[in-house]
Amino acid sequence: MIRLLLVDDHEIVRAGLRALLRSIEDMEIVGEAGCVSEAVREAARLAPAVVLMDMRLPDGTGLDACREILAEAPSTRILFLTSYADEQAVTAAVLAGAAGYVLKDAGYKALVCAIRDAAAGRPALDPRLAEPVIARLQRAEALSPQERRVLDLVVHGKTNKEIGADLGLSDKTVKNYLSNVFQKLGITRRTQAAGKYGGRIGRP
Repeated sequence: MIRLLLVDDHEIVRAGLRALLRSIEDMEIVGEAGCVSEAVREAARLAPAVVLMDMRLPDGTGLDACREILAEAPSTRILFLTSYADEQAVTAAVLAGAAGYVLKDAGYKALVCAIRDAAAGRPALDPRLAEPVIARLQRAEALSPQERRVLDLVVHGKTNKEIGADLGLSDKTVKNYLSNVFQKLGITRRTQAAGKYGGRIGRP
């Protein structure tokens, strides 16, 4: 059973998601939140497998909530659901550690598949967004081959621990590689990724 936490500041959107997803046999909606602080609190209390996250919230961005949730529970999968298809927004979400990014016009079946993919640790980027975002990140200058491998795994939804296991590296070494990558991308910390891109993200 995939435990879901719904995070959106519009009650009617959450109600619509509940109506769509409650009939799915392998999913259970365990809670809801309408802002960053509530999302962080409910994620800690309920330990969902997947957080279905809005990008813009009244007290911050979904990126803020994503980073805070993953700092406490790195195995939680954050799946953004928004109508905002900006490439930089998607890049910021990936760099914040999100497992995926789905557009609201993707359709019911695509959303269900994305939730299942996120829960299983598979990448869940909308196919319309994945290729340009991956290409954009991989065009970054001066990345070493190992840094590119680490970045590729980040883009595909891997946690630091999973990246370390795949590449035979310690968590600390993975963090060092990511720090170098972010610096070369002009982003020295994931929090600064939100600052760099978050201000350009409009309300879905």
